[in-house]
Amino acid sequence: MPRGFDRERTEIHKLRYHFVWCPKYRKPVLEGEVRDRLEELIEDKADELGLEILELSIRPDHVHLFITGDPTLAPNKIIQQVKGYSSRQLRDEFDFGLPSLWTRSYFVSGADDVSSGVTEEYIDAQAGA
Repeated sequence: MPRGFDRERTEIHKLRYHFVWCPKYRKPVLEGEVRDRLEELIEDKADELGLEILELSIRPDHVHLFITGDPTLAPNKIIQQVKGYSSRQLRDEFDFGLPSLWTRSYFVSGADDVSSGVTEEYIDAQAGA
């Protein structure tokens, strides 16, 4: 088996995704207790989905998540699960004064294929979201 690849019973794969998403209106609400709780929620959902978090960076107005992928789970399903679960939990626990926690959009790329410049362009473009 090639180095760095994951092996399942009938497949060999190396799926690494880089997701970036923002709170509604890029409101800087991901600080302190909210940040800590969001980290727990993302870790819980990753465990539930059988995914491994390679790196997680939570900034006040956006989130970077590098995660291993499961070939049976499409990237849009991964982010749908993470954003939906974390939004429900955080909105129950904290008052953000927002109509919804997350914007509907997100950025995703194969983690090995994206440059930091592309990621920064996405984050900057979300300033008006």
